[in-house]
Amino acid sequence: MPSPNDRKYSKTHEWVKIEGAVAIIGISDHAQEALGDITFVDMPAVGKKLTKGKEFGVIESVKAASDLYAPVSGEVSEINGSLTTSPELINQGAWDKGWIIKLRNVNPADAGDLMDGPAYDAFLATEE
Repeated sequence: MPSPNDRKYSKTHEWVKIEGAVAIIGISDHAQEALGDITFVDMPAVGKKLTKGKEFGVIESVKAASDLYAPVSGEVSEINGSLTTSPELINQGAWDKGWIIKLRNVNPADAGDLMDGPAYDAFLATEE
């Protein structure tokens, strides 16, 4: 299944979907598949300022733990609280119900160097 083209992707497999002044961030379907069954997500506190390219949390699975990196800069406005008790939501729907955080005060230009869906899919093909 091709990656949705309504968001942008980083080489570290995070996606960002910018809707007005809000950015929704999650990991790609490819990333959740590579991780396997997700068991825990460490998310930043609401109000924390994130810098593009810097670590903002950790995602753990039965296979590994991986750092999460902010694809854009902004301030955490919401975390997906459902992931606290049901981290497997990322496995069940990485593109929708498995979102991780939302940011406000985002500069949309931050996403300018990220990949669109077809470019991300082409990038994945070079990784395999």
